[in-house]
Amino acid sequence: MKKSGLFILSLILFFLPAGFGFSDEVTTNLQSFIIETFDNPNAPDTDESHADPKSWPSEHRWMIRGSKFSSIIKTDSGEDVYPKMAHVRSWPENLYRKEPEGKTLRVLGIHGKFDRMGYNYVEIYPAKTGKDQDGRDRLEPTEILLPGRVKNLDLWVWGANFDYYLEVHLMDYRGINHVLPLGTIKYKGWRNLAVNIPNYIPQSIIYAPALKGLKLVKFVMWTKPTERVDDFYVYFDEIKVFSDMFEDLWDGEGLGDPVRIQELWSEAESQN
Repeated sequence: MKKSGLFILSLILFFLPAGFGFSDEVTTNLQSFIIETFDNPNAPDTDESHADPKSWPSEHRWMIRGSKFSSIIKTDSGEDVYPKMAHVRSWPENLYRKEPEGKTLRVLGIHGKFDRMGYNYVEIYPAKTGKDQDGRDRLEPTEILLPGRVKNLDLWVWGANFDYYLEVHLMDYRGINHVLPLGTIKYKGWRNLAVNIPNYIPQSIIYAPALKGLKLVKFVMWTKPTERVDDFYVYFDEIKVFSDMFEDLWDGEGLGDPVRIQELWSEAESQN
Protein backbone atom coordinates (compact mmCIF):
# COMPACT_ATOMS: atom_id res chain seq x y z
CA MET A 1 0.00 0.00 0.00
CA LYS A 2 2.77 2.36 0.94
CA LYS A 3 4.74 1.51 -2.19
CA SER A 4 1.78 2.13 -4.50
CA GLY A 5 1.06 5.45 -2.81
CA LEU A 6 4.64 6.58 -3.27
CA PHE A 7 4.52 5.50 -6.91
CA ILE A 8 1.38 7.57 -7.60
CA LEU A 9 2.89 10.62 -5.83
CA SER A 10 6.03 10.27 -7.93
CA LEU A 11 3.94 10.26 -11.12
CA ILE A 12 2.06 13.38 -10.02
CA LEU A 13 5.31 15.22 -9.25
CA PHE A 14 6.84 14.12 -12.54
CA PHE A 15 3.99 15.52 -14.67
CA LEU A 16 3.59 18.80 -12.77
CA PRO A 17 4.86 21.90 -14.67
CA ALA A 18 8.41 22.75 -13.72
CA GLY A 19 8.55 25.04 -10.69
CA PHE A 20 4.83 24.65 -9.95
CA GLY A 21 4.01 25.61 -6.38
CA PHE A 22 7.59 25.33 -5.08
CA SER A 23 9.32 28.66 -5.70
CA ASP A 24 8.65 32.19 -6.91
CA GLU A 25 9.87 33.18 -10.33
CA VAL A 26 12.97 35.36 -10.11
CA THR A 27 12.37 38.39 -12.30
CA THR A 28 15.29 40.38 -13.65
CA ASN A 29 15.86 43.32 -15.98
CA LEU A 30 19.54 43.15 -16.92
CA GLN A 31 21.05 46.23 -18.56
CA SER A 32 24.57 47.48 -19.25
CA PHE A 33 25.68 51.03 -18.44
CA ILE A 34 28.85 52.87 -19.40
CA ILE A 35 30.08 54.61 -16.26
CA GLU A 36 33.03 56.40 -17.87
CA THR A 37 34.51 56.70 -21.37
CA PHE A 38 37.29 59.24 -20.56
CA ASP A 39 36.44 60.94 -23.88
CA ASN A 40 35.69 64.30 -22.25
CA PRO A 41 38.53 65.58 -20.04
CA ASN A 42 36.47 68.66 -19.08
CA ALA A 43 33.55 66.73 -17.51
CA PRO A 44 31.37 67.73 -15.75
CA ASP A 45 31.77 71.30 -17.07
CA THR A 46 30.07 70.43 -20.36
CA ASP A 47 27.07 68.35 -21.36
CA GLU A 48 29.23 66.37 -23.79
CA SER A 49 29.93 63.68 -21.20
CA HIS A 50 26.21 62.77 -20.99
CA ALA A 51 25.49 62.75 -24.73
CA ASP A 52 25.58 58.95 -24.98
CA PRO A 53 22.19 57.52 -23.90
CA LYS A 54 23.94 54.35 -22.68
CA SER A 55 26.07 56.35 -20.26
CA TRP A 56 25.22 56.55 -16.58
CA PRO A 57 25.18 60.27 -15.62
CA SER A 58 27.53 61.31 -12.84
CA GLU A 59 29.27 64.54 -11.92
CA HIS A 60 32.96 63.83 -11.51
CA ARG A 61 36.45 64.12 -12.91
CA TRP A 62 39.35 61.71 -12.47
CA MET A 63 42.54 62.09 -10.46
CA ILE A 64 45.51 59.90 -9.57
CA ARG A 65 47.99 59.72 -6.73
CA GLY A 66 50.99 57.54 -6.07
CA SER A 67 52.32 55.91 -2.93
CA LYS A 68 55.28 56.95 -0.79
CA PHE A 69 58.18 56.45 -3.20
CA SER A 70 56.70 58.22 -6.23
CA SER A 71 59.49 59.98 -8.11
CA ILE A 72 60.07 63.74 -8.06
CA ILE A 73 62.68 64.67 -10.65
CA LYS A 74 64.33 68.08 -10.65
CA THR A 75 64.55 69.79 -14.03
CA ASP A 76 65.73 73.17 -15.31
CA SER A 77 62.14 74.41 -15.31
CA GLY A 78 61.20 73.04 -11.88
CA GLU A 79 60.10 69.55 -10.81
CA ASP A 80 58.49 66.62 -12.58
CA VAL A 81 56.12 64.99 -10.10
CA TYR A 82 54.99 61.41 -10.78
CA PRO A 83 52.65 59.75 -11.49
CA LYS A 84 51.37 61.95 -14.30
CA MET A 85 47.92 61.74 -15.88
CA ALA A 86 46.62 62.75 -19.31
CA HIS A 87 43.59 62.16 -21.54
CA VAL A 88 45.32 60.65 -24.58
CA ARG A 89 43.73 60.42 -28.02
CA SER A 90 43.52 56.64 -28.52
CA TRP A 91 41.12 53.70 -28.14
CA PRO A 92 40.95 49.87 -27.99
CA GLU A 93 40.37 48.53 -31.50
CA ASN A 94 38.04 45.87 -30.09
CA LEU A 95 35.70 48.74 -29.19
CA TYR A 96 36.23 50.89 -32.29
CA ARG A 97 37.97 49.83 -35.49
CA LYS A 98 38.43 53.52 -36.24
CA GLU A 99 37.48 56.79 -34.63
CA PRO A 100 33.83 57.67 -35.40
CA GLU A 101 33.36 60.70 -37.62
CA GLY A 102 32.86 63.87 -35.63
CA LYS A 103 33.91 62.28 -32.32
CA THR A 104 37.21 62.42 -30.47
CA LEU A 105 38.06 59.23 -28.58
CA ARG A 106 40.35 59.43 -25.59
CA VAL A 107 41.70 57.15 -22.88
CA LEU A 108 43.07 57.90 -19.42
CA GLY A 109 46.86 57.62 -19.55
CA ILE A 110 49.21 57.22 -16.58
CA HIS A 111 52.97 57.80 -16.72
CA GLY A 112 54.53 56.47 -13.54
CA LYS A 113 57.94 56.33 -11.87
CA PHE A 114 58.96 55.14 -8.41
CA ASP A 115 62.31 55.54 -6.70
CA ARG A 116 62.47 51.94 -5.49
CA MET A 117 60.94 48.55 -6.20
CA GLY A 118 58.34 47.06 -3.86
CA TYR A 119 54.58 47.12 -3.30
CA ASN A 120 54.09 50.58 -4.78
CA TYR A 121 50.66 51.67 -5.94
CA VAL A 122 48.78 54.23 -8.02
CA GLU A 123 45.20 55.16 -7.11
CA ILE A 124 42.77 56.22 -9.85
CA TYR A 125 39.73 57.84 -8.29
CA PRO A 126 36.74 60.10 -9.12
CA ALA A 127 36.76 63.63 -7.75
CA LYS A 128 34.44 66.61 -7.50
CA THR A 129 34.94 70.34 -6.93
CA GLY A 130 34.99 71.36 -3.27
CA LYS A 131 36.34 74.21 -1.15
CA ASP A 132 39.55 74.44 0.85
CA GLN A 133 39.91 76.29 4.16
CA ASP A 134 40.39 79.57 2.33
CA GLY A 135 37.26 79.11 0.25
CA ARG A 136 39.12 78.31 -2.96
CA ASP A 137 37.94 75.62 -5.37
CA ARG A 138 39.77 72.32 -5.24
CA LEU A 139 39.15 68.76 -6.41
CA GLU A 140 38.46 66.26 -3.65
CA PRO A 141 37.69 62.51 -3.73
CA THR A 142 34.10 61.42 -4.27
CA GLU A 143 32.25 58.18 -5.13
CA ILE A 144 30.15 57.26 -8.14
CA LEU A 145 26.75 55.74 -7.33
CA LEU A 146 26.26 52.73 -9.61
CA PRO A 147 22.90 51.84 -11.19
CA GLY A 148 20.67 49.01 -9.96
CA ARG A 149 22.04 45.83 -8.38
CA VAL A 150 25.43 45.43 -10.02
CA LYS A 151 26.24 41.94 -11.28
CA ASN A 152 29.51 42.64 -13.05
CA LEU A 153 32.02 45.47 -13.56
CA ASP A 154 34.61 45.69 -16.33
CA LEU A 155 37.01 48.11 -18.00
CA TRP A 156 39.68 48.13 -20.70
CA VAL A 157 43.30 48.32 -19.62
CA TRP A 158 46.41 48.66 -21.80
CA GLY A 159 49.47 46.92 -20.37
CA ALA A 160 53.15 46.93 -21.34
CA ASN A 161 54.00 43.52 -19.82
CA PHE A 162 54.98 44.90 -16.41
CA ASP A 163 54.16 42.58 -13.52
CA TYR A 164 51.49 44.81 -11.97
CA TYR A 165 47.92 44.02 -10.94
CA LEU A 166 44.67 45.92 -10.56
CA GLU A 167 41.86 46.00 -7.98
CA VAL A 168 38.60 47.92 -7.62
CA HIS A 169 37.17 49.35 -4.39
CA LEU A 170 33.38 49.41 -3.96
CA MET A 171 31.45 50.84 -0.99
CA ASP A 172 28.13 49.42 0.21
CA TYR A 173 25.32 51.39 1.87
CA ARG A 174 26.82 50.79 5.32
CA GLY A 175 30.04 52.54 4.32
CA ILE A 176 32.02 49.29 4.22
CA ASN A 177 34.74 49.16 1.56
CA HIS A 178 35.05 45.96 -0.50
CA VAL A 179 38.24 45.27 -2.46
CA LEU A 180 37.80 43.03 -5.53
CA PRO A 181 40.63 41.79 -7.79
CA LEU A 182 40.49 42.65 -11.49
CA GLY A 183 43.65 40.71 -12.28
CA THR A 184 47.14 41.10 -13.64
CA ILE A 185 48.18 43.56 -16.33
CA LYS A 186 51.28 41.56 -17.24
CA TYR A 187 50.45 41.49 -20.95
CA LYS A 188 50.93 43.67 -24.04
CA GLY A 189 48.15 45.84 -25.44
CA TRP A 190 44.46 46.20 -24.60
CA ARG A 191 42.46 43.66 -22.59
CA ASN A 192 39.06 43.75 -20.96
CA LEU A 193 39.34 43.07 -17.21
CA ALA A 194 36.18 42.12 -15.34
CA VAL A 195 34.97 41.02 -11.93
CA ASN A 196 31.64 39.54 -10.77
CA ILE A 197 30.13 41.19 -7.69
CA PRO A 198 29.90 38.58 -4.88
CA ASN A 199 26.52 37.89 -3.28
CA TYR A 200 27.88 38.69 0.18
CA ILE A 201 28.06 42.39 -0.74
CA PRO A 202 24.61 43.80 0.16
CA GLN A 203 22.80 45.91 -2.44
CA SER A 204 19.30 45.95 -0.93
CA ILE A 205 17.36 45.73 2.34
CA ILE A 206 13.90 44.47 3.32
CA TYR A 207 12.57 48.00 3.95
CA ALA A 208 11.48 50.62 1.43
CA PRO A 209 13.31 51.84 -0.51
CA ALA A 210 14.84 48.38 -0.92
CA LEU A 211 17.63 49.28 -3.35
CA LYS A 212 20.89 50.31 -1.70
CA GLY A 213 23.27 50.87 -4.58
CA LEU A 214 27.00 50.31 -4.55
CA LYS A 215 29.45 53.19 -4.99
CA LEU A 216 32.63 53.08 -7.04
CA VAL A 217 35.40 54.44 -4.83
CA LYS A 218 38.61 53.90 -6.82
CA PHE A 219 40.88 51.60 -8.76
CA VAL A 220 44.31 50.72 -7.37
CA MET A 221 47.21 49.44 -9.46
CA TRP A 222 49.94 47.64 -7.48
CA THR A 223 53.50 46.84 -8.53
CA LYS A 224 55.13 43.50 -7.66
CA PRO A 225 58.34 43.75 -5.54
CA THR A 226 60.39 41.96 -8.22
CA GLU A 227 59.29 44.21 -11.11
CA ARG A 228 61.00 47.40 -12.29
CA VAL A 229 59.14 50.64 -11.58
CA ASP A 230 61.47 53.35 -12.86
CA ASP A 231 59.41 54.24 -15.96
CA PHE A 232 56.05 52.83 -17.17
CA TYR A 233 52.83 53.72 -18.97
CA VAL A 234 49.31 52.32 -18.42
CA TYR A 235 46.04 53.31 -20.11
CA PHE A 236 42.39 52.88 -19.09
CA ASP A 237 39.16 53.09 -21.07
CA GLU A 238 35.38 52.49 -20.80
CA ILE A 239 34.31 51.50 -17.31
CA LYS A 240 31.04 49.56 -17.59
CA VAL A 241 28.64 47.70 -15.30
CA PHE A 242 26.02 45.03 -15.94
CA SER A 243 23.12 45.60 -13.54
CA ASP A 244 19.70 44.24 -12.63
CA MET A 245 17.30 47.18 -12.86
CA PHE A 246 14.14 45.28 -11.89
CA GLU A 247 12.07 46.73 -9.04
CA ASP A 248 8.74 45.45 -7.68
CA LEU A 249 5.76 47.71 -8.40
CA TRP A 250 3.48 48.38 -5.46
CA ASP A 251 0.80 50.89 -4.49
CA GLY A 252 2.56 53.94 -3.06
CA GLU A 253 6.08 53.07 -4.16
CA GLY A 254 6.74 56.75 -4.85
CA LEU A 255 6.65 57.39 -1.10
CA GLY A 256 9.61 55.07 -0.77
CA ASP A 257 11.80 56.84 -3.32
CA PRO A 258 14.45 59.00 -1.56
CA VAL A 259 14.35 61.76 -4.20
CA ARG A 260 10.54 61.88 -4.15
CA ILE A 261 10.53 61.86 -0.33
CA GLN A 262 12.81 64.90 -0.26
CA GLU A 263 10.61 66.75 -2.75
CA LEU A 264 7.37 65.97 -0.91
CA TRP A 265 8.66 66.88 2.55
CA SER A 266 10.34 70.07 1.33
CA GLU A 267 7.06 71.11 -0.24
CA ALA A 268 5.08 70.25 2.91
CA GLU A 269 7.48 72.07 5.23
CA SER A 270 7.43 75.19 3.04
CA GLN A 271 3.64 75.40 3.50
CA ASN A 272 3.81 75.32 7.31
